[in-house]
Amino acid sequence: MFKNKPAQIDGQVDTLIGAQVVIHGDLKFSGGLYVEGRIVGKVIAEEGQRATITLAENGSIEGEVRAPVVILNGRLDGDVYASERVELAAKARVQGNVHYQVVEMLAGSVLTGRLIHAGAHEGHALTEADLDGAAVLR
Repeated sequence: MFKNKPAQIDGQVDTLIGAQVVIHGDLKFSGGLYVEGRIVGKVIAEEGQRATITLAENGSIEGEVRAPVVILNGRLDGDVYASERVELAAKARVQGNVHYQVVEMLAGSVLTGRLIHAGAHEGHALTEADLDGAAVLR
């Protein structure tokens, strides 16, 4: 039912945060953002713009992420708000709540938090798929 596949870059990459880069502070972006390094702060897509953030396997973010498309394969400590789609790839380690319209979790991904559908009220379980606690797909 589940298959392992590497996280793919959705479309083109406009900005690359390299493996040796550490950013302290909030980051606002549009287009494609690919993170191999570390960000300590919020990562927020420009309102009304097409935007995709991809967190590579060895990348990490400590802070909130807001974007239409969020692809995670690294470590994220913070909440995710995706207005279109969230993908938790095989090496994703998420500590926080994931607010989504569409979600894909691959085998091996770990979520310690809740999956909250965009149409759900905060704190209201929409379906059995909404999780409270840790979810580990293997």
